[in-house]
Amino acid sequence: MTDNKTLTLTCDLIALSSVTPEDNGCQQRMAEMLGPLGFACETMASGAVTNLWARRGTASPCVVFAGHTDVVPTGPLEQWTTPPFEPVVRDGRLYGRGAADMKTSLAAMVVACEEFVAAHPDHKGSIAFLVTSDEEGPATDGTVIVCNELQRRGEKLDYCIVGEPTSVKSLGDTIKNGRRGSMSGRLTVRGVQGHIAYPHLAKNPIHLAVPALTELAAEVWDEGNEYYSPTSWQMSNIHGGTGASNVIPGAVVIDFNFRFSTASTVEGLQQRVHAILDRHGLDYQLDWSISGHPFLTPRGELSNALSAAIAAETGVDTELSTTGGTSDGRFIARICPQVVEFGPTNATIHKVDENIPVGEVEPLKNIYRRTLENLLL
Repeated sequence: MTDNKTLTLTCDLIALSSVTPEDNGCQQRMAEMLGPLGFACETMASGAVTNLWARRGTASPCVVFAGHTDVVPTGPLEQWTTPPFEPVVRDGRLYGRGAADMKTSLAAMVVACEEFVAAHPDHKGSIAFLVTSDEEGPATDGTVIVCNELQRRGEKLDYCIVGEPTSVKSLGDTIKNGRRGSMSGRLTVRGVQGHIAYPHLAKNPIHLAVPALTELAAEVWDEGNEYYSPTSWQMSNIHGGTGASNVIPGAVVIDFNFRFSTASTVEGLQQRVHAILDRHGLDYQLDWSISGHPFLTPRGELSNALSAAIAAETGVDTELSTTGGTSDGRFIARICPQVVEFGPTNATIHKVDENIPVGEVEPLKNIYRRTLENLLL
């Protein structure tokens, strides 16, 4: 399709339909290029998920490139201008599922390493890849499995760049240096069912729950910090009633979610919710689920090296951000002290006709290579 190596590899990866949890040969394609560079490539399969751990060298510091080969479903094929797994360049943009999220990043990382190793075969430290096909899915058999195994082996990681599409308006304007945690709750408030014309013989759980919900919605959970906005508590669903207009329900179920920063803890938030519910004297059951803990990498060696690489390549003065949902960085941060995310513009991720400007492909590769130079030379 092109004599541009990074763009060619990106297109090769897009053409491999890898809807989560399928990898469909993407990691093998990457390993075929990494192996000749001196990377020891290891597949760690778990369930239907394919994971790749590849490392060149054993010395510190270890710079890890992380990402995922799985993509979200395409949606209605008839709404795509061209088939989602047939990459095409049109009007200066590369179209295809995964173009932004995140096969361009993976290709750029591989070619960046190829160029760096060719120019500096005796560089200090080591370079590694941690790639999964379970980021867009439940994330139970992917990056977390590899991180657990690396921790068991005692492998030390120093820096990690996750190739998520973080740029907003132009390539390089945003680095994610953390993500909020996500914790959900399902609250069941019990009452007594009865005829709506005889309220004294029933107990309406909706009426009982409302004052407590009002207090929860108004609560200031924390003030955030230098990198995070304040913690947010939001209700997403309320289920109550039998469907009849003349029956007081016996229970009401409320789903809610915390998006919380490092200014709060799981235990602290849970204790405060229970205290409010208890203060209102409710008969309730509350079930918690945690899909991600927050992580934060304060400004330091990694973000400085990446920011300098961005400025040298694009002239853009980047900013650090912790906005957005969760990512696999939450797992890597448990075993790696400095984790950031950086990749192409994200305006079309998960959309029909997903695409990025072709003009971002080579600069992205160069930024990754320059970051390696800043950290390992």
